[in-house]
Amino acid sequence: MPSGLPRPDVALISSRLEDGPLTGFKVLHELRAAEPKIPAVMLLDSTDRDLVIDAFRGGARGVFCRDYSFDALPKCIRQVYEGHAFVSPLELDFLLDLVISTSPLKVQPSRGMARLTVRERDVVHLVADGMRNQEIANKLALSEHTIRNYLLRIYDKLGISSRVELVLYAVSGTDSAPMPANE
Repeated sequence: MPSGLPRPDVALISSRLEDGPLTGFKVLHELRAAEPKIPAVMLLDSTDRDLVIDAFRGGARGVFCRDYSFDALPKCIRQVYEGHAFVSPLELDFLLDLVISTSPLKVQPSRGMARLTVRERDVVHLVADGMRNQEIANKLALSEHTIRNYLLRIYDKLGISSRVELVLYAVSGTDSAPMPANE
């Protein structure tokens, strides 16, 4: 943000700007890159499924369509300001359909634990115990950033993409490499 300007509490971005009908998505992307802590609401012309999904994928915390009652706009902004998502039942259906249609979680280990370093196995064990990144960092005397890097390498080595998959992988117990004992 340019210096001297106050940081907004919530950004309301229209998908249709002077430069074209979907240029607001570019603005949303640039805002997320420059100021990831500023929550955004995307103002759409309609409840088009793909636009709603793209808005949330782009980092919007809420979507408000022009055909909604104007009285709902302050509620939308307030919810997003308070850290909640704002989504209509129809838009929620779009998002749930997307989640349901994505590939299922991978839960079949393939001797991948043997490819992990001892420290990476420690991280896996602590994740499986339900610890958050900050708790793992404190326990291992590392930074939270380092833990995130470990997790990314672990995901890559095991061919998984989420914390839930990692927990399922770790607790499946069919991998040949033993898990470290709980300290």
